[in-house]
Amino acid sequence: MKGNFLKNNSYEENTHILGRIWAIAAAILILAYPFACLLLFGGQIDWTIIVTGIGIVAMYWVVSVVETFTYTPMLGSGATYLSFVTGNLSNLKVPCALNCMEQAEVKAGSEEGEVISVISTAVSSIVTMFIIILGVILIAFLTPVLQNPVLKPAFDNLLPALFGSMAVVYISKNWKIAVVPATLMLVVFITASLATGNSGLAGTLIGIMVPVGVIVSLVSARFMYTKGWLGERGDIPTANSQTSNENTTKEE
Repeated sequence: MKGNFLKNNSYEENTHILGRIWAIAAAILILAYPFACLLLFGGQIDWTIIVTGIGIVAMYWVVSVVETFTYTPMLGSGATYLSFVTGNLSNLKVPCALNCMEQAEVKAGSEEGEVISVISTAVSSIVTMFIIILGVILIAFLTPVLQNPVLKPAFDNLLPALFGSMAVVYISKNWKIAVVPATLMLVVFITASLATGNSGLAGTLIGIMVPVGVIVSLVSARFMYTKGWLGERGDIPTANSQTSNENTTKEE
C-alpha cells in the first residue's frame, strides 16, 4: 500500500513525505540518546547545567531558522532534508552541492539543480560517515601520531584554514556583496574577543550576530543592486528600453 501511495505522488511530494518522516525519526533518535544513557547507566540530570545552557540553546534556535531560510533555496528540497539530518552544512554539504551544480552548469532551484544537489549531498554524507567510521576504528593507532608536538601547529591552524577556504568559495562568487557583511562580522569578532577576553560570552555574542549579519547582507546587496554597482541592473529591461525595442520592431 505504501508503495502504491508513493507512486501516485510526484517526485517533489514524495520528497517532502519521506523527508519529514526521516527528519522526525532522526530527531526522536537524537533526543532519545541522553535519556537512554540515563536509564542504562543510572545517571542523574544536573538541572543547573541545563538552565545555564538555555541561552546557548536559544541562540541555536535563531541560527537554525536563519540556516533553514538561507540554505534551502541553495540546496533544494531533497538535499535540505538530507543535509539537515546528517549535519555539517556550511563546511561540507552546501559547498559540495554548490560546486557540483556549478561544474554541471545548472542553476539552484531548477529540476537539474535539484538532482545534482541531492546526489552530491548524498555522496558527501556517505564519504563523511566512512571517514568517521574509519577514524573511530583507527583512533587508538593514530592518537600518538596526532598528539605529536611536530603536528601541533598544523592542528592549531585547522579551523582558520577551513573557514578561509570556505570564504574563498563564497566571496569569489561576488566580492562586492561580501565587503559589507565581511567587514561587519570581522569588527564584531575582534570587538567581542577583546571585550570578553575570549570567553564563552564572545561565542554567544558572535552567534547572536549571525542573523544580524544576514540582514545586513540582504540590505547592502539590495542597495548595491539598485545603484547598479553589481553590474546586473542593466540586464533588466526598463520602460525606456522596452519602448525603444518596440520602435525598433515597428521600423523593421
